[in-house]
Amino acid sequence: MVSIVARPFAAEVADHLRQEGHHPVLARILASRGIDRSDQLEHSLSGLIPPSQLTNVERMSAMLDEAIQQNKRLLVIADYDADGATACAVSVRGLRMLGARVEYLVPNRFEYGYGLTPEIVALAATQQPDILMTVDNGIASIDGVRAANALGIQVLVTDHHLAGDALPDAACIINPNQPGCGFPSKHLAGVGVAFYLMLALRAEMRSRGRFSDKPEPNLTELLDLVALGTVADLVKLDENNRILVEQGLKRIRAGKGCAGINALMRVAGRDPSRAGTQDFGFSVAPRLNAAGRLEDMSLGIDCLLETDESEALRMAQRLDSLNKERRDIEAGMHASALANLDAFEPGECYSLSLYQPDWHQGVIGILASRLKERYHRPVIAFASAGDGILKGSGRSIPGLHLRDALDMVSKRHPDVLLKFGGHAMAAGLSIEESNFERFSKAFEAVVRTLISPADLECVIETDGAVDPEDMVLELADTLERQVWGQGFPAPEFDDVFTVIEQRIIGERHLKLRLEKSRRSFEAILFNQTGPLPREIHAVFRLQANEYNGNRNLQLVLRLWQPVPGF
Repeated sequence: MVSIVARPFAAEVADHLRQEGHHPVLARILASRGIDRSDQLEHSLSGLIPPSQLTNVERMSAMLDEAIQQNKRLLVIADYDADGATACAVSVRGLRMLGARVEYLVPNRFEYGYGLTPEIVALAATQQPDILMTVDNGIASIDGVRAANALGIQVLVTDHHLAGDALPDAACIINPNQPGCGFPSKHLAGVGVAFYLMLALRAEMRSRGRFSDKPEPNLTELLDLVALGTVADLVKLDENNRILVEQGLKRIRAGKGCAGINALMRVAGRDPSRAGTQDFGFSVAPRLNAAGRLEDMSLGIDCLLETDESEALRMAQRLDSLNKERRDIEAGMHASALANLDAFEPGECYSLSLYQPDWHQGVIGILASRLKERYHRPVIAFASAGDGILKGSGRSIPGLHLRDALDMVSKRHPDVLLKFGGHAMAAGLSIEESNFERFSKAFEAVVRTLISPADLECVIETDGAVDPEDMVLELADTLERQVWGQGFPAPEFDDVFTVIEQRIIGERHLKLRLEKSRRSFEAILFNQTGPLPREIHAVFRLQANEYNGNRNLQLVLRLWQPVPGF
């Protein structure tokens, strides 16, 4: 059973924010998230933490400046998700703006897996680079860096993932989460680290007089990419990240976004002039990620690097088609997983480890996320990688640091995990297919030592009810203009409604008309077709729905519960 609770807030703080000009609903939302004065929402670039506080960034900048002056060949090694794609685009565009000779290489996840592996180094070597620079990966690439060093190729690592017991022997590493780094924000995404490096490199070049006879490049042109990658990677939106995201959104709304992001928004039916974090999370990032999930992320990176609008639109349309294919694959995997779990009683297990031979490697992360939401258990879904190897993608719940849990499994059973890595809430791993049952039992045992039964109870925090009179399109627009994300959650509300109409659309969604206090509201419930009872308690967000040139208010339901007595 899901418990729905309203976030507490200080009424006097909400009243103060209202007096400062905020909508009463927004005022109480902000108060519940620790905002007590309007200047906390002023996301000026001058408020960014200085790049110099990022350990080794000045040293790496000096190395890159020398490489640029010597016309050395740089090759960026990217990751195949939206953070990695945007980090790659920021690095390639930024380095070219600063005069570098640079190309990129992104591993095909199905052939090479994640990170700077020896196999990727061998592939990269065919391009004869002088320097490899990783983005959004590399902190765990001990063997890959060793292979590059053996070939005389210098490696620069830029990453944000947690480090393991040992660091790779790279020429230089910048990572806010590496041991000894005092950077105040530990929540930079990979794209944020890449942007900070570009800022530091420009400062280094300025100090050496590189711009004495030419204008400095305007690196704020990269902020739309930084905003997209930061939101897509679900890192905590602390004050520093909120500045990066807000500044990027402002560029897109002002018509200064790159051709690729504008094209991705348009194929998703979203208006760039009204861009918000919800558009990034629900529309743009899934289409960008579809390339890495089903084919090759180079299509997504090329789209972000493209300057011709018509060509960017062509690529975005291909990404949109891949995303539709991804959704179909995901729906089939979800149905098969639920069929296998028909007899599953959540109280019996603290975790779920699942594998079916026909599951697709590129979609197991989404499947794990869906099942985690349904059962409120840490979930790891596996797919075959061939040659008797399974690749797993995990999603966790609050209270369980997933990477740390996998680290405990590896220490208790050194021969089970071939490799692993990730964050608190998401991780990836590889095991031998013959060890699936051993891993499942080992992971379950570790999870039981780290969390309690109370952690397995799903509690959804909302912002309470909204007066039906306030539930209008203008409020939805007001809320969508704010910067929301991990650690600063987008507003969700809950209330009791009467269902007065319901019909299936798109074969798997419910289009609804709900009533409250004699006012009716359009609503949608995704990925559910079963009929709803007449009275429901719903958790929902307000959305401006655009269709055939019209904009109307729509309630997007996250979940519903029957109302006792009806």
